[in-house]
Amino acid sequence: MKRRFAWSVLVALVLGLCVPPVFAQATGTVKGTVRDQEGKPIAEGTVEWQNQDTGRKYALKLNKKGEYFSLGISPGKYKVTLFGADGKQIYYMTGITVGLDELVQDIDLKKEAAAQAAGQGLTPEQLKQQQEAQAKAQKENMTVKSLNEKLLAAKNASDAGDFDTAIKVLNEGTQVDPNRDLLWFKLGDAYRQSAAKQTDPAEKKSRYEQAGNAYQKAIDLKTANPDPKDADASQKLAAYYNNMAEVYHKSGKNDEAVAAYNKAAQLDPTRAAQYEFNIGAVLTNSGKVDDAIVAFDKVIAADPTKADAYYWKGVNMIGKATLKGDKMVAPDGTAEAFNKYLELAPTGTYAQPAKDMLASIGASIETGFNKKKEQKTTKK
Repeated sequence: MKRRFAWSVLVALVLGLCVPPVFAQATGTVKGTVRDQEGKPIAEGTVEWQNQDTGRKYALKLNKKGEYFSLGISPGKYKVTLFGADGKQIYYMTGITVGLDELVQDIDLKKEAAAQAAGQGLTPEQLKQQQEAQAKAQKENMTVKSLNEKLLAAKNASDAGDFDTAIKVLNEGTQVDPNRDLLWFKLGDAYRQSAAKQTDPAEKKSRYEQAGNAYQKAIDLKTANPDPKDADASQKLAAYYNNMAEVYHKSGKNDEAVAAYNKAAQLDPTRAAQYEFNIGAVLTNSGKVDDAIVAFDKVIAADPTKADAYYWKGVNMIGKATLKGDKMVAPDGTAEAFNKYLELAPTGTYAQPAKDMLASIGASIETGFNKKKEQKTTKK
């Protein structure tokens, strides 16, 4: 919307005889008050004055009363733009003339909306709906800004190992708006990470329980309020289930952990190998050898280069070994699993244990895995 104002400038010419002229740069002053769609002062934001001829910009910050003020504005025509606290453009007008006198240029979004509505032929009811929508959008922007600040503060605290502060800040965030799944997810992370540091078993158990409750709240909100614009919604929900599964496992609820990891794999097939690996780890720790082997086979099928899957498959297969006299007899495929690990990770974390396992079942270590096969050439 363009608004044009014509301002008359009085220029006084002083002629002096035999007096050398003295030139000073002539500037003007601008000030004003900015109000939102409800007529209330906007306490945070910036009013930018940009000279339409030279491009020069003056960024004037709003005070708590919604006021801005500046001296030394060069005369000319300006584009005046209002930016919110988040840096997003809210409103602008062009063709505002600055002279040598003081210019008062208020911005009243309520009046501007009414004038715009009149020009568009809106009814009073339609105008009210428009103003309510604008007010809601502005409130949402302020809420998001506040919550982002809390998320950043919580991250900084967690990175420093101060999980109690992170928990406090995130709980404050859930009080501001309890319907943000990300807040509950991060709160679950803070409780989960803090639980590992507790020496009191009762406190550790309590924190894992609170982590589980927070993750469940995040899952419920994410499921109940799908965002069609969020292309990564399934992957995020999968991450929620993944972390929930870890809490289950740490709490001794292994069946629930496996179910949560399976849900994560269904939601995010691109990371299915990692979730299946986690299932294999839980089953290994639970002593469910056959199920663990199946899980690691799924990992290998999804990602044949994941070395650790071969090692842990071999460990579980060793668990099924039998004794014939004084000789340990492992199921078929055990030696192959350990040797495949050594092929993929010859200096990996489990390289020596893999060699020890092979020795325990009297199997040889295949040393040719890392040697390139000689290419045969055919003479013509």
